[in-house]
Amino acid sequence: MLTDLPNLLTLSRIVAVPVVVLLVVINTPGTDCAACVIFILAGITDYLDGKLARAWHQNSDLGRMLDPIADKLLVGACLMVLAGLSRLPYWTLYPAIIILSREILVSGLREYLATTKVGLPVTRLAKWKTGFQMTAIGFLLAGDSTAVLLHMAWLPVNLLGAAMLWIAAALTLVTGWDYLSTGIQHVTRNNQSVSNITP
Repeated sequence: MLTDLPNLLTLSRIVAVPVVVLLVVINTPGTDCAACVIFILAGITDYLDGKLARAWHQNSDLGRMLDPIADKLLVGACLMVLAGLSRLPYWTLYPAIIILSREILVSGLREYLATTKVGLPVTRLAKWKTGFQMTAIGFLLAGDSTAVLLHMAWLPVNLLGAAMLWIAAALTLVTGWDYLSTGIQHVTRNNQSVSNITP
């Protein structure tokens, strides 16, 4: 299964994590631009791996396990390295904390609900959140230095990235609450079922 193209695409996102982090740490206009490009390519693989797996009937437990891990490693590592290098402008450290906290919350919910054979489907609003989030991180990785490198100094890359990260954080709060409510409903329902069959 590891040699299936969808799984290879997922694994490529994990491999991309240390490469992007290293490029951000070097912190030159060229490496910032390269980090953004690699991050964008990784985001494209996130779309392709699921699409190809469904089209080619190559869905697997390995892919379902690796896909969210790869996503969270990529997003978490990028936000943490940007925070560590003080490259989260316009108070965007706070939406970054919200986003990472939500990822931990949803991961915990999915892990618990998996033991009860209940899935936690991705909502349309969550997909919008992911779109804003990934675009924002791409802009923040590129930074204003990339705009200068590409002779587009007039483009406020950091400001656009910050604005989109705040939007992503707002959507994160909404979707996080939706997921938490769903999880609590399943827990309550399970507890009631146990109470009803207990003599």
